[in-house]
Amino acid sequence: MLMDERSKQIRRSIVGALEGGRRGHLGSSMSLVEILRVLYDSYLRFRPEEPLWADRDRLILSKGHGCLTLYAFLADKGFFPKEELLTFCSPTSRLGGHPELGKLPGVEASTGALGHGLSMAVGMALAAKIRKQSYRVVVVAGDGEINEGSVWEAAMSASKHQLSALTILIDYNKLQSYGPTKEVLDLEPLTDKWRSFGFAVEEVDGHDVTALERLLRRLPLDSEKPTAVICHTVKGKGFPFAENKPEWHHKSGLTSQDIAAMNDCLQ
Repeated sequence: MLMDERSKQIRRSIVGALEGGRRGHLGSSMSLVEILRVLYDSYLRFRPEEPLWADRDRLILSKGHGCLTLYAFLADKGFFPKEELLTFCSPTSRLGGHPELGKLPGVEASTGALGHGLSMAVGMALAAKIRKQSYRVVVVAGDGEINEGSVWEAAMSASKHQLSALTILIDYNKLQSYGPTKEVLDLEPLTDKWRSFGFAVEEVDGHDVTALERLLRRLPLDSEKPTAVICHTVKGKGFPFAENKPEWHHKSGLTSQDIAAMNDCLQ
């Protein structure tokens, strides 16, 4: 699927941050762009000028190493100045290699130690249910991340408490840090797994903005169940030299030539 100008714009912001830091999780961030685009452009309720607004929707980027994409959207929406993206991973920057709660407006949880985002989201969604608040909670998790047992403990709890305001979107790019998920620890049948844990489940092309928007408009899929959305994506999407290549999961020592090659792909 071809990228439109909005998707290219966000990727340019990410490349700018990569140029500033000369390192980062390029592959892991690019598979996320359209997922977070639809969430921030079409679904989530938030107030950049009031980041702790009590009725805001909560987004937890559980795969915290994909934070470049989160930072790009937070800057785009006005949570902090866009120029600050260029400070990524500098010693005094608020923009670290993983997002930190309390350091940057719009970040709802410190993540990157994988497998904890859904557990935190269950607590937030359960609090909303007890307090009769209307905010929704969304978790974006990596496919390799859901090897973690804590994810499935949280899933059982979400189902038990019928947390229909909770949605997990799985960035299913089918590669983790050192190889294909099928070889490291096969996740299939992934849809059946989430259904067996009591979730309403849908699959979608994670780069198809229209399909993502249409699906999110239907949430919750079941008024008595949490939702799992399996987003089929491409690691490194938008950069042919990096797509589906685990060696681009993370890169250090990026050169001016690397940055130029990335920018060429976004013309």
